[in-house]
Amino acid sequence: MNKTTRLRSAILAPKLLVMPGAFDALSARIIEEAGFEAIQCSGFGMSVARLGLPDYSFLAMSDMVAATKAIVDAVDLPVMADGDTGFGNAVNAYYAVQAFERIGCAGVNIEDQVMPKRCGHLEGKTIVSIEEAVAKVRACADARTDKDFVINARTDALAIGGIDEVVKRGNAYLEAGATMIFIDGMTDKSLAREAVKRIRGPVAINVVEGGKSPGEFTFAEMEEMGITRVSLPGTLSMAAIQAMQDALQSVLANGYAGGPGTKLAPFSTVKRLAGFDDVFALEAKYLAGLHRG
Repeated sequence: MNKTTRLRSAILAPKLLVMPGAFDALSARIIEEAGFEAIQCSGFGMSVARLGLPDYSFLAMSDMVAATKAIVDAVDLPVMADGDTGFGNAVNAYYAVQAFERIGCAGVNIEDQVMPKRCGHLEGKTIVSIEEAVAKVRACADARTDKDFVINARTDALAIGGIDEVVKRGNAYLEAGATMIFIDGMTDKSLAREAVKRIRGPVAINVVEGGKSPGEFTFAEMEEMGITRVSLPGTLSMAAIQAMQDALQSVLANGYAGGPGTKLAPFSTVKRLAGFDDVFALEAKYLAGLHRG
């Protein structure tokens, strides 16, 4: 089964699909090793990691495709790209889907914010008209060559027009060819349940720790109410930032590296995740017996 079919089947299955957000190839390999079924690329994490800048459309389409390709190439899991607003209008979105599909992605997020967009858990969001958003979703659906390639139509309408606008847009996006409706910035469990009941297709949300997400919204609760997918776009970025800060504080406090209180992955783990065993095996196969002078 190819990766697009694997991702689409997981989305349509009764079991909740949990997709942690990767921001680079290493974080993607850690997600895979942990046993998750699929990976969501985090535009937020990628922008912070690559540029040290917020999720504000600073990464161009070519930048995002290049960063995503490194993630796709590093793992055997289905990877959903973050297509932001499509990097422009419906025509730009059409070419973006072609580019992401060409590098081996299994799906893509496309959202209805005005460009430049911002993180869905921040204030000050603005969305395009429903007509413009529908055209963009239709262009994305038309652009794919594999009909199992997932079009994850994201709406940020909850903070602007409330649940009625979310439902209106969600159903319109499904009619335009979306595979799934992604409601960003979900603030309340009862609203999530209502969205699932009123939207005529798969519904996804995300959880951002410290953002607008409801506290202690368990995966069991999500699955029970019929949510099909949840992404965790910030979990690994925030964990990495905290771990690096803690490690450096321990270095300063101890006066040397690796002292008391320093929590580090074993060097053997780093080598395994980096693929050194494969390199050493290739060296043994192709370089053994060669004289180096």
